This record gives sequence, structure tokens and C-alpha cells, in this order.
Amino acid sequence: MDVNYNHRIFRGRTNSDNGEFGGQTTFHYRQSEDRVWATYSGGDIVSGHLQGKVCADGSLEFVYHHENVDGELMAGQCFSTPSQDKAGHLVLKEHWQWLTGDRTSSYSEVEEITGHT
Repeated sequence: MDVNYNHRIFRGRTNSDNGEFGGQTTFHYRQSEDRVWATYSGGDIVSGHLQGKVCADGSLEFVYHHENVDGELMAGQCFSTPSQDKAGHLVLKEHWQWLTGDRTSSYSEVEEITGHT
């Protein structure tokens, strides 16, 4: 799936118990060539940033870091695959792992809440 992420906004759709973002967390993506980055906040996240790249197969590979509402600094890595749900929304299916804390891994999804501008 060929996607340009520049100026797209996503929100948390599903997450596991060991994840920290939720439905109140929004991600503001930017892209230049194969570089992609985003800021995110909301819910249990005070402020966060992700930095990565779009791979040749259209998936995303990135690292992220944020401060949560408990004042903890957290970091991890993520591999995301773009897809569309039945309603036609762009969804990123994410496999991630903490690089801080308990270093567990899991699966989450974020969905686009505004169209490409």
C-alpha cells in the first residue's frame, strides 16, 4: 500500500495492557521522501515523538519516546503495516517493543481521523 503520511492525523484504536496510548492519544504525522516522523500526546501521554522510515514494501519502521502522566520517560521500537478497515479508514497495524521498563512487546492499531491535506 503506497501511502504519503504527510499531515495525516491518527488516534489510538486498540492497544494491549502493557501499552500506554489510547483513544485520546493523537499522532500528527509528517513525511519527506522515505523519512517519517510524528508528535503525539493525549490520554496517558504528556508528549511524545516518533522517528522512522517508510520501507520498500510500504511498511513503517520507527523508534518512539514519550513522557507519560506519571512522569516516566519511555522508549520503544515499532513496525507498522498500513491497511484499510471495512469503512475505508487508513489503519496502521503495529508490532512494538519497549526499549525501557519491562521491555515487553505487543500489538496495537491506530486509525486515521482526518484525511490527507
